[in-house]
Amino acid sequence: MTDQSEPLKRHPQADGERRYDAVVVGGGAAGLSGALTLSRARRSVLVIDEGRPRNAPAAGVHAYLAREGVAPSRLLADGRAEVTGYGGEIVTDRVVAAERLEAGRGFRVVRRDGPAVLADRLLVTTGLADELPDVPGVAERWGRDVLHCPYCHGWEVRDQPVGVLGTGPLAVHQALLWRQWTADVTLFLHTAPEPAEDEYEQLAARDIAVVDGKVASLEVTGDRLTGVTLAGGRVVPRRALAVAPRFTARAGILTGLGLGTTEQETGGHVVGSYVAADPTGATEVPGVWVAGNVSGLTEQVIGAAAAGARAAGAINADLVAEDTRRAVAARRAPFSAPMERELSERTSGSRRHGL
Repeated sequence: MTDQSEPLKRHPQADGERRYDAVVVGGGAAGLSGALTLSRARRSVLVIDEGRPRNAPAAGVHAYLAREGVAPSRLLADGRAEVTGYGGEIVTDRVVAAERLEAGRGFRVVRRDGPAVLADRLLVTTGLADELPDVPGVAERWGRDVLHCPYCHGWEVRDQPVGVLGTGPLAVHQALLWRQWTADVTLFLHTAPEPAEDEYEQLAARDIAVVDGKVASLEVTGDRLTGVTLAGGRVVPRRALAVAPRFTARAGILTGLGLGTTEQETGGHVVGSYVAADPTGATEVPGVWVAGNVSGLTEQVIGAAAAGARAAGAINADLVAEDTRRAVAARRAPFSAPMERELSERTSGSRRHGL
């Protein structure tokens, strides 16, 4: 009888490649939350993280209950300590491919630097890439005073002069949204379409200035954004600039498993791509889950963490079902051969007696 004080040992060495119940690709909030949940469920877990978090330029994480303002690096360090404290493993490396093993026996995860590993289940939390507008200075100031989410950064620039860089049909909506945090908002039309008459009325009613023409660059004094320079040379003083990146899911490793991305539209405008999944994060490929920004482009850090925990619960339930099937098959195995012989003998004897 199995000693219930010890977790079920499912994964011995196989051909030099270690096997885990679950491999988590990506060690941000979603990945670490998923790994923590699985480790606490007594699963063997490996997190493979490249160590390049999307929110690294930001000074703090916001709208995360009880961790408001914590530095992104501190949040990840604390999360890593919690995962390893429950027996989870974390390595710094890049996953270059994921392959399905024959006969549905899990996956082989290929790493750039370390040895490949095997996994019964995959949780992919690789996030997204921000494709920023091609304006000199935007990439350099990204995450500091070039921002995209007012819920993440609006409080920090409250009551300051904020510009909105128009790059699509949602520019007016973005300007109206930022108006909640400051009364000094300027919409730079840049490459955005001309607002409709009713939109101009809305902007005027909210005292939002509209500036025609393209933006040429950003003006920085010291280490602080001080203005937006137009193509004609005019400088409009601003202390922060809101932009709308295109959010592209980092899903390259999933292509080898037959998973692609889906374009996400808002107001008829494509704002990015994501990996489709059900509410638990399960994808169309059995055994593969996704969580965080790779499947939810607008997910904040606290939402990504919740998605990781939700996916981990579904993964553990799936593994429990598999453990149970194996246990039932093992219980039946000692009796199967004698029972088959007895059934064969009974059938043969019945036939001899004409029954």
